[in-house]
Amino acid sequence: MLRARYAVLAGLVFVIAGVFTARLIQWQIVQAEKYSCCDEPDVYTISSGAIRGEIYDINGKGLALNLTSHRAVLNRMFISTDELNGIIVRLADIIESCGGEWTDILPVGTDREGGFFFIADRADEADSMRARDELGLSPELSAEECMERLAEHYKCSELSREEQRRVISVRYNMDKTGSGRARPYVFAEDISQEAMLAVNEKMKDQEGVYAESYAVRTYINGSAAPGIVGVTGLISQEEYDRLKDSGYAYNDIIGKSGVEGALESELRGRSGSRVYSVGEDGQARLVSTEGACPGNSVYLTIDLDLQNAAQTALAEAVKEAQSYAAETGDISMGADCTGAAAVVIRTEDFAVLCAAGCPTYDLGEYYEKYEELAVEEGAPLFDRAFMGALAPGSTFKPLSACAALQEKKITADTKIECTGVYTAGGLSLWCMGIHGAQDVRNALMNSCNVFFSEVGRRLGIEKLDSYARQFGLGVKTGVEIGESCGTLAGPEYSAEAGGVWYDGSVSPAAIGQSDNQFTPLQLAVYAATLANGGRRMRAHVVDRVVRYGTDETVYKTTPELVEEVGVSRENIETVKEGMLMAAQSYSALDGFPVRIGGKTGTAENGGSDHANFICFAPYDKPEIAVAVMVEHGARSCVAVNAARRILEQYFAADKRTA
Repeated sequence: MLRARYAVLAGLVFVIAGVFTARLIQWQIVQAEKYSCCDEPDVYTISSGAIRGEIYDINGKGLALNLTSHRAVLNRMFISTDELNGIIVRLADIIESCGGEWTDILPVGTDREGGFFFIADRADEADSMRARDELGLSPELSAEECMERLAEHYKCSELSREEQRRVISVRYNMDKTGSGRARPYVFAEDISQEAMLAVNEKMKDQEGVYAESYAVRTYINGSAAPGIVGVTGLISQEEYDRLKDSGYAYNDIIGKSGVEGALESELRGRSGSRVYSVGEDGQARLVSTEGACPGNSVYLTIDLDLQNAAQTALAEAVKEAQSYAAETGDISMGADCTGAAAVVIRTEDFAVLCAAGCPTYDLGEYYEKYEELAVEEGAPLFDRAFMGALAPGSTFKPLSACAALQEKKITADTKIECTGVYTAGGLSLWCMGIHGAQDVRNALMNSCNVFFSEVGRRLGIEKLDSYARQFGLGVKTGVEIGESCGTLAGPEYSAEAGGVWYDGSVSPAAIGQSDNQFTPLQLAVYAATLANGGRRMRAHVVDRVVRYGTDETVYKTTPELVEEVGVSRENIETVKEGMLMAAQSYSALDGFPVRIGGKTGTAENGGSDHANFICFAPYDKPEIAVAVMVEHGARSCVAVNAARRILEQYFAADKRTA
């Protein structure tokens, strides 16, 4: 029996040895190629972000610049898990001793007795933390219970409660942000130079812990042109999916709006990288490096001084409208005025010298105060200059005059009798006076609704809209950033809106009412097209792109002719003469040293009328065109006063005379 037992035992040993031998043969011989990769080291690539190009006004004044700041970093490539907790405690002490703060998103605080509690304004973060099963947490746990389990999870139970909180906060955030060997963790941002030097001195014995300088996007004069400059932000999932093949990482910063977004490819630059290999011994070895390349800088056509003057003028216009309503006790005369916009275009090439809106906001506070700005009265986040389409009112009449003259529906000497009211097609349109017999020049000066209502009837909506598009109304201007195409009244728009167009509606359209709605940018383009004899150029806000830190031009915007409008110079000159007569009749322009061609407009709508004004100057050799739209400004003089202040800035700055 004993021999039999030995025989069975020997047989079992033989079988087990055979199984192990067979597996070893399979792994090392049969599947040797499959498992050979196990001998290769792991490779990690750490990216270093490129310096983003800067944004300047046309004179080189900063709008979006890179200022130097400092941060403390943990690079897990060189830090083992066993030593991580001690490093966190030590580094936090250094930062705090220099008056700095480290990144702390933990929704748990400590009271005077050392007890843990959930921080009230981090409730969402607390819910998110407790929902993470991998941390051993659950939604019903108290703050004390959460911290106890997290201390066990991060192996820091032996530390003091304050030290536990430091470790848990940092490691929780490291896990949440996906920090690892290929993604260093930013321990503290925007620390002082003193703190940076202290970290590098006191942690010089610890590889993987260091403080460095980096560029911080800073918006100088951030409230001057926020809609044009735009903002940057962390890349979204949708953006990453679209751009990952172009070298974007999931934690990259990208331009979101304005020039920051439209010229992302120029401003971004190229990231650098360091490639490490980590072998079986756990040691990281640098394999290769590639330096970062800064993005190009962008010079806008915007003149910062003119922009600031326009912002001030618009704010005063809004106050002027509100004050008049308060003084008269008539709420329909501007009590509801909360916003305005102005655009100035250089007639030579349609460069946008100014695109101001009121109210405005500071780009530097965009994310910090977004929720407040989103609901603030006057909608400061809305780009009125390029997106705010309003009824143009009588500023549309020069266009109607151009079309009628060119189509020979009237001549420069044709007279139409104004009796104070125009009746056609079942509509009655009232004039602001009884002007008697009017030719086109006097009709423009007097803003005669009867004259232009009849002009509209003679033209028809198809012809009227055709000329409007040629002058840049109801179509996009071509500017590099987002803009509205506005609305042209007519059968096409009525059908899109689910309505019916009636032929009699052409008369209200001809005086800038009906469904017509245009942006200040479009009105400025239209005025500039009139000013330079019918040549419409593409509007632009980018003057040039240069290599970062140099004057070397990479790209220069060249004037681009969109079209020659189909109106003879003789007919345009007739219309311009009427606009000169109109401008000379406005008391708000009395004594202005430069001759101006202009046209006011008050547009009916829900609430107080909109107050609008377009002009160009100097009259004999136009350099700029201006459009001002004051929402619910009620009186056209409000817009004219704002335009005068803008014109004063432009001509005073260049010391020009008539």
